[in-house]
Amino acid sequence: MTIIQIAVSGFILLELSNVVALYFAPGSKYANAVGVFSAWEKSKQYPEIHDLVKYLVYWVAGTKLIFLLLLTMIVIFADAETQRISVMALIVAILSFYWRLFPLIRKMDQSGQIEPKNYSVVLGVMIFVFVIIFLIAVVI
Repeated sequence: MTIIQIAVSGFILLELSNVVALYFAPGSKYANAVGVFSAWEKSKQYPEIHDLVKYLVYWVAGTKLIFLLLLTMIVIFADAETQRISVMALIVAILSFYWRLFPLIRKMDQSGQIEPKNYSVVLGVMIFVFVIIFLIAVVI
């Protein structure tokens, strides 16, 4: 197994735990599920809003699942050059987190809408570490 295959496989396993959590325990505070957001519980007071929130959570899980299955096929069947280019595309896609999602989750974290406190920082660092791992895998 190459360094790229190992790095992507680790990412697949981590993200697969998120997909499972989003589908089967969306209110959990583990595996990056949405239970960390106080709005999750508040939305339950309004069934129409909660149904929309659940729909969006399941939509994210489904989108991630498609993405993970494609990555799995790349790890198993793609040649080294395709894997390298795919990881570069993955890096760009992951970095998009810092454009819209990170400022929003940071704002919610700072205003006390997320438990545990500073969850956004931990998530931001974890995502950055994956980018670094993928950059190292592409270079080696």
